[in-house]
Amino acid sequence: MSGVVESFVGELRYTSSAPGREGAERGRESFRMDLHRDGSRVLAAHAEIDDAPPVVRDVNQRIGPDGLPQDSFVRIFVDGRFRGSGWFRFGPTMAECEAITTVEGRLSQRLELDSPLLAFGNHAIINDGFLLSLFDLEKGPGDQLVERLYLSSPDHRGATGPMFFPVSLMIRFHGRESLTVEAGTFDALHFSFPDVPGLPEEHPDYHLWCTADGHYILLKAEVGGYMQTRYELGVLHHIRHGQP
Repeated sequence: MSGVVESFVGELRYTSSAPGREGAERGRESFRMDLHRDGSRVLAAHAEIDDAPPVVRDVNQRIGPDGLPQDSFVRIFVDGRFRGSGWFRFGPTMAECEAITTVEGRLSQRLELDSPLLAFGNHAIINDGFLLSLFDLEKGPGDQLVERLYLSSPDHRGATGPMFFPVSLMIRFHGRESLTVEAGTFDALHFSFPDVPGLPEEHPDYHLWCTADGHYILLKAEVGGYMQTRYELGVLHHIRHGQP
């Protein structure tokens, strides 16, 4: 019997919000979230960003039953050429990376931790949605700071590295609402990232809506400032394995 009990398979549309380009397609992401019998889950995503220089990114990440990252893989192509690939592993007291890139060459990183890493940002938009699970909803609307988070790249498109880059993450919960996107109408949670301390360039205000079913599947996201972009769930299939 398969260890996967249910899967969510879908597609996200990337569009522009820039003046004169409103609604223009600028990329896409196909994703799969597998929930395993032991309570762990695997997120896999293939993303294509058309804006020059174009980026193609493939990621795969395993998250344990405790919600903590266990390992991840990231591969990126920029402007049609291989940029780098990296494997990341996380334990109770360490985080390590083995990577090869066209800029840094072959590299190994091992970081000692005084407590387990809470999350890993691999730049897949579906993973951005799952990062919202870090917010303690029992405390109600407001701000919560996550101070232990690594990214695979400080670039807002994830187009460098991949290698460890430490940041913090401020998450703001705005409330619950019903949201209609291309994929349908959902009970949603509305969050934003008002600040990402540690980035070399200040990140514009980033609003995200995800499902309220405990899976935190991204439904819609909007980023202003110099990014001027929008993401929307276009297709979602829910598969229950082993069901008649």
